[in-house]
Amino acid sequence: MFDPSHADVLDASSVSLVDTRARLVEVERTVPSVSEADNFTMRASFTCQVTDPTVIARQGIVDVTVPLRAYLAGDSELPRLSAGHRVEEVNVVRHEVTRRMTAYSAIVPPRVAGMSIDFVGAEVRVSEDLRTWEQTLRDERRSQELIRGQRDFETQDTQRIAELLAQGSDYADAFGIVRDRIDVAQSAARIHQTAHEASARHERAAEGDRAHAHAMETAQAQMRREVVLTLLRQMGTTEDYIDYHQVLDQVLRDMGGQLGPGDADPAAGALEPGRARSGRTPSRHPGGPGHPQEGFIKDEDDLLD
Repeated sequence: MFDPSHADVLDASSVSLVDTRARLVEVERTVPSVSEADNFTMRASFTCQVTDPTVIARQGIVDVTVPLRAYLAGDSELPRLSAGHRVEEVNVVRHEVTRRMTAYSAIVPPRVAGMSIDFVGAEVRVSEDLRTWEQTLRDERRSQELIRGQRDFETQDTQRIAELLAQGSDYADAFGIVRDRIDVAQSAARIHQTAHEASARHERAAEGDRAHAHAMETAQAQMRREVVLTLLRQMGTTEDYIDYHQVLDQVLRDMGGQLGPGDADPAAGALEPGRARSGRTPSRHPGGPGHPQEGFIKDEDDLLD
């Protein structure tokens, strides 16, 4: 402890106060990169402690960073290590510089008379602008990763919900009831309403099918009547003998059936052989005398009378 009343102090012509506690001292040096526009900043750390205050005072060393900075500048290998790398490769440069300083300080240790100095470690940094740029890129990457993660979670939830819905509305309602999202009474009422609507739709569809089938039957019966009447009119113009019942049966077989239920035979009462129509004289077959053919009509007027 400094005592201004001590005899040595009172008799001395000058007094120097020297700190003998161990201190951690950091010094920096700038080293180049591949780009002339960017450099690396190297920071070396040393532990320093005064071992002989008299020598330190005699040499007038006030700031130990001055000789340490000169010590770093004396290593010509450091610039060559960093000059082959881009600033983005700062981690590689940091590893190379630390290895170099460890070897350099072991072979050529820093020396200051009256003081012990030991190398602790080295750190390499880039410019503040590049640090800000890298931080911006890092934050943007993290933001994009967060967005992708959220979208992945949404996709998984969507797939899970789709699978639930594919198993039916009852399963989905049950899931909602378990999660306290759906009331049981509301779910039951909705299921009842859905079943009622489905039954009503089925009944309407069945009624429509029946109406369509009836319409088709009516159209087919009308078509059969039209075909028969047209055929009879055409046959009424000929002078040859025609068995109308035989022709009618043949026509209906070709059409795929007989007369429909309730259909009136358009030739009823006029096509029975062996009986002449009232008010008509039986005709003879035009093929020759002596071959009377009763019970047939000659033309369309006989059919329609």
